[in-house]
Amino acid sequence: MLVTENFVLVERPDAYPGVMAIRFNRPEKKNAITSSMYQRMTAALEEANGDDAVRCVAFLGTAGCFSAGNDMGDFLAYAMSASKDAPAAAVFIKALALAEKPLVSGVDGLAIGIGTTLNLHCDMTIASGRSLFKTPFVDLALVPEAAASLLAPRIMGHQRAFAMLVAGEGFSAQAALDAGLIWKLVEPQEVEVQTLALAASLAAKPPQALRIARDLVRGTRDEVLARMDEELVHFSAQLRSAEARAAFEAFMRR
Repeated sequence: MLVTENFVLVERPDAYPGVMAIRFNRPEKKNAITSSMYQRMTAALEEANGDDAVRCVAFLGTAGCFSAGNDMGDFLAYAMSASKDAPAAAVFIKALALAEKPLVSGVDGLAIGIGTTLNLHCDMTIASGRSLFKTPFVDLALVPEAAASLLAPRIMGHQRAFAMLVAGEGFSAQAALDAGLIWKLVEPQEVEVQTLALAASLAAKPPQALRIARDLVRGTRDEVLARMDEELVHFSAQLRSAEARAAFEAFMRR
């Protein structure tokens, strides 16, 4: 029997003091994220908020894949259920917005859907040149999430944000760098070590000054949270729509 917790590893590497690493660890499914994986990551972020020993959180994937996004089978099961609870993904993205410690990410390979939009909430992202960023929301009869409809235009401008979030165009690593989605490109074998080293360097800074400076740069979270709520109304409705069900079922038949 597979242990769900093993699909998301939460680590505190001894070599990188003050760092909590949250690692996608489901390579056989391209790190597709299930509800229980979202719940584990949410719990990790909340743990980091309450622990002074954690000063920076780093998101990592596996070799050649950060995350292929939401698990389609999991999504289809939720869409067909009568549950009125918010999807676990929605709870997780709010935890991202409310994270009190700096967030960094290391992307190598596929970053699809939430695998891309997660990085909009990271303060710095390191990626390999073989990475691909893509958000096929509309192709799946869905809409943007994680406040991407607010954050992406701010970072990239309207044309690039529309190309990514609505047209579903894939962005190469270089295009993502040019758009401001990521900070730095490195060789694939350097992604993890450089991401953790970056996280440790942030963790070593004076914590109060770091917190204040980060809050000043990021601005108020109110607008981000409000956009998440607005997106969720549409996302939830679309998730249960006939066109979304047809798109999911077509995806599952591939």
